[in-house]
Amino acid sequence: MATMLMTFVRGNVGAGLAAGALAGILVACGGGYGDGGDSSSSAPDQSGKPGTTRVDVKLVDFKMELSEKTLKAGAYTFVVKNDGRHDHAMEIEGSGTEQKTRTLAPGESAHLSVSLKDGTYEVYCPVDGHKDMGMKTEVTVGGSGTETTNGDGY
Repeated sequence: MATMLMTFVRGNVGAGLAAGALAGILVACGGGYGDGGDSSSSAPDQSGKPGTTRVDVKLVDFKMELSEKTLKAGAYTFVVKNDGRHDHAMEIEGSGTEQKTRTLAPGESAHLSVSLKDGTYEVYCPVDGHKDMGMKTEVTVGGSGTETTNGDGY
C-alpha cells in the first residue's frame, strides 16, 4: 500500500509542481498592464472611443489639476474626480463651447466628452463662487500646444 501511495504522489504531485513552476515563470515574465510605472508619458491616454483623448482632472479645495497640458484640436473625454472635501464640478467654456459636469460630492467622479477646436477655453468650478477662490485655469488649444494657469486656491 505504501509503495502504491508513493507512486501516486510522485506521478501526480510532480506534474503539479512542474505546472505550478511554469505558471510562475510565465507570470513573472509576462505582460503586465502598463509601462513599468513610469509617470512621464509622451502621449495622453486614449479613452474608450477611437480618436478621443482622455484628460484626468482632479478637483481639490480650491484648485484644479489637469493631467495633460499639451492639447491639440480634437475630441476629449475629461475624467473629473472630486478629491476635495466640498462639492465641486467642472465647466469648460470658450470657442463656442460651454459644457459642464454635474455637481460632484467628495469622492465622486464624472466624464465630460467635448470636441475642442483652436482657441482659448476657461476651465473652472461653477459651484458657489469656487471660481473666484482659485478653481480655474485657462487652456489654449492649437498652435504650439496648451498654456495653463492653475489657480492655487487659498
